Amino acid sequence: MTKDTTRPDGTWSSREAYLLGLVCLMVGLLIGYLFRGSSAPLATSGQSISNPPGQFGTPAAASMPPAANAPATAESLQPLAAPLMAALRVDPKNVENLVQLGNLYYDHQVYPQAIEYYTRALELRPNDVNVRTDLGTAYWYSNLPQQAVKEYEKSLAINPSHPNTLFNMGIVRSQGLKDPPGAIAAWEKLLKTNPDYPEKQRVLSLIAQAKNQPR
Repeated sequence: MTKDTTRPDGTWSSREAYLLGLVCLMVGLLIGYLFRGSSAPLATSGQSISNPPGQFGTPAAASMPPAANAPATAESLQPLAAPLMAALRVDPKNVENLVQLGNLYYDHQVYPQAIEYYTRALELRPNDVNVRTDLGTAYWYSNLPQQAVKEYEKSLAINPSHPNTLFNMGIVRSQGLKDPPGAIAAWEKLLKTNPDYPEKQRVLSLIAQAKNQPR
């Protein structure tokens, strides 16, 4: 007889939560990383790129995870977010503080809060293509590909050749919307408008894969 290991209160054990987090991480690796709107991709790396520590005056410690091997939460990030939130209480329309809070939550994969602060920043600075792209990517990682595409389209309406937006648009159309032609169009435009794009070979490989995707 199989022993029933279900916890009576319906909560997860630490081991179960760890395994779930590991599965989610592997799924993320399989579908591919997206690039941050404000960072150029590395020539030989497929990993997503975060804003460097200290950008916009944020202390470098703000980019460190709150605890090793523990998934971050809004509560666990509170000590890091507190100085920026205090500054926002003094100046609620400080766009840079809003963006940095968005970046903090995004970098630690706490996407609901990232979406909240990016949205607030864009209400004050709607033409910021980099923040708009990061908002779209936060929607993608929240399993909302349609919302991601809407933000990328807004970004491209401002800057039609923005490389990271075009790259991410291709990923979301291919993996999220199952739209290979749309993905190919985004990636081909990326290479046409950015002939020196450092990830050109990777993009060509993605185009080849998309051409073989079922339609």
